[in-house]
Amino acid sequence: MTSIILTGETTDFTTELLCPIRLNENKKYEAALLSLDTYNSIPNITNKNNIFKYSTDNGNSWEIITFNKGSYELTGINDELQRQMVEKEHFDRDNSEFYVSIIVNVSELKSIVNIINRQYLVDFTVENSIGSTLGFQPVILSYGRNTSQDIVNITGTNLVLVNVDIISGSYVNGGRSPAIYSFNPNKVSPGYKIDERPNPSLIYYPVNRASINSVRVWLTNQNSKLIDLRGEKVTVNLHIREVEDTKQIIKEAIKELKEENIL
Repeated sequence: MTSIILTGETTDFTTELLCPIRLNENKKYEAALLSLDTYNSIPNITNKNNIFKYSTDNGNSWEIITFNKGSYELTGINDELQRQMVEKEHFDRDNSEFYVSIIVNVSELKSIVNIINRQYLVDFTVENSIGSTLGFQPVILSYGRNTSQDIVNITGTNLVLVNVDIISGSYVNGGRSPAIYSFNPNKVSPGYKIDERPNPSLIYYPVNRASINSVRVWLTNQNSKLIDLRGEKVTVNLHIREVEDTKQIIKEAIKELKEENIL
């Protein structure tokens, strides 16, 4: 019947329609998501997990490295850590070696903090430590190859739900929800375009109003928390159509068959 393209610069925006949509109150309508376009800029490092604390003198004094908010892969965390350690001159200049490295243990989905200087310690017990993201429990690491106790938690957002306020009939975790669509953002690496198209077919939900003057769109994660895309534009395309009256279709088909003397 009609499609609506909506664009916002936040993950919770309302669009006022210049030409409101008036639906027939005597009929039923349904809506589906045709597409969603944005960029994967969901941060996995924030001020809640951006602290790396370490000692260069066996715990007599401590250094703090703070990561900027952003979307990091494990290699990116290692690169930024070592970049800041170079600035502090906490590396082996003569041999061009880093005293601390973060390595991926692909087979076990864990991380390894490799410390090659016996005077160095890493403290993951500090508040807002990056340790939990790397799969480490609150521990202090020393010289050697330290493997995380848990798997890496680099992808804090496992699911994005696209919510719109014009539909009903959706359920999430057993409760009513305005979610019209959901997808896994981790199919796309940080910084790359998210181009979602329902596949193999559209899923329609009942439209909950006859007069549509505005549409609110908001994106949440698996815990119903608003997604942070750090200002990236979000564009969604919705399709609204009339629900076919099955009974009426059957009646008309029977009528045609009778007129043709088939019944």
